[in-house]
Amino acid sequence: MNFNLDERKAKIIATIGPATETPETIRELLVNGVDVIRLNFSHGSFDEHKNRIDIIRAISKEINRSVSIIQDLQGPKLRLGVLPDSGFVLQQGERICLSSHDPFFAGTKDQSACLPLDIPDVEKFVEVNDRILLDDGYFELKAIEISESGIIAKVISGGKVSSNKGVNLPDSDINIPTFTEKDKKDLVFGLNNDIDILALSFIKSADDIQIVRKFIDENVPERSGIPIIAKIERPIAMKNLDEIINEADGVMIARGDLAVETSPYFVPIAQKKIIDMANQKSKIVITATQMLESMIEHPRPTRAEASDVANAILDGSDAVMLSGETAIGKYPIKTIQMMHAIILEAEKNYESWGHHTNTRFTKLHSDSLSMAQAAYTISDALDVASIAVFTQSGRTAILMSKMRPSCPIIAFTPHQNTYQRLNLIWGIIPVQIPFANTAEKMVSEVEKAMLTFTKLEIGQQIVLVSTFPIGRTGKPNFVLLHTIGNPI
Repeated sequence: MNFNLDERKAKIIATIGPATETPETIRELLVNGVDVIRLNFSHGSFDEHKNRIDIIRAISKEINRSVSIIQDLQGPKLRLGVLPDSGFVLQQGERICLSSHDPFFAGTKDQSACLPLDIPDVEKFVEVNDRILLDDGYFELKAIEISESGIIAKVISGGKVSSNKGVNLPDSDINIPTFTEKDKKDLVFGLNNDIDILALSFIKSADDIQIVRKFIDENVPERSGIPIIAKIERPIAMKNLDEIINEADGVMIARGDLAVETSPYFVPIAQKKIIDMANQKSKIVITATQMLESMIEHPRPTRAEASDVANAILDGSDAVMLSGETAIGKYPIKTIQMMHAIILEAEKNYESWGHHTNTRFTKLHSDSLSMAQAAYTISDALDVASIAVFTQSGRTAILMSKMRPSCPIIAFTPHQNTYQRLNLIWGIIPVQIPFANTAEKMVSEVEKAMLTFTKLEIGQQIVLVSTFPIGRTGKPNFVLLHTIGNPI
């Protein structure tokens, strides 16, 4: 497959679900612009996820294109237990019992209804006057009595709730592990079945990420280098944002839970803060949740949604993510086409309105960043055709991406795992080539791939970034201005 060097630079992540799990639909997603597939492990069996992975890999190989797979672990998601199939209506002003011990009880004239909570010992973490939010915050209760048997709460805003809907306790300090037993089983499955990137839910601090890294080292050590994305969805994560970004390989702004746990007016500025901090630290940043939500039911987005996607790009996101729009939506392919078009339009105007991350590095703090800055400066001054990055782990490609050059970045790697995961990174076109241990061989392989897979021609200039001696694992320390077709 030939690569279009004028294609969009920000990446699109699509969540696979019942609406998109067939080979035919997955192929359509990829052909229409999806770069990364998200597998949501809050839903689905191992057999279902394995089938999806196999389909993605087969189609990726068939179309000769890298596709990254993100495994999104559920984490300690708080949920309601089992309710009647018809749901249960919460009446404003009524008293309701919430219990982690008792099953559903419809209530009588003398005794309040009881809703089961799939949260062990929740009574220990909730205090009187704490808010209890159900179903992404659509319904609100307030705790008025606490006992060992449960919580008595008053319904502030009601409606019909159903089984397994999410529960948020924004005023409560919930002391339960971020990395659950279910997550451990799911993670071992994912690591043994070729997932490329790991997303951790409900992160509270850098310690949560370290615990997961240690678990991987002890249980699946051959996958110890897998990138970890920390999802920012709780106020405590915002409080510890600096240490979380330092420890993680990237962050995801999970705006749904973050808005419920804080407030909708808090999220836009939090988004800008997270993106800016992640880019300054050369970390991957994903903006997620309700980006084109109306397209779950309708063939066109709202104007506000289109602006939201464009602003996420102009703010400096590496990728934008679709959840229900592609997992359960009626128009998954149209949604991808629309997101692709919005991003392209935003990127056409990036010079005027975009957040230029390379200008943030006024005091470079590492040799690696200095090399990336040098390559950017040369490419900008000479208007070169492309920047070629030779990378083994993918780190050099990320650093180059954070400079936000106007020319395309082609990342060459001999490693399959690196090749697969690089498709998440802004502006990166991954290409797998044989291992090279000399500059001559590296340039030869790069030229061969560029002339085969792109429209670059002999006589055009490229900037090549690598580690020297060639083939050594380490930080980039070598920048070469090269004319295609000329010997080095």
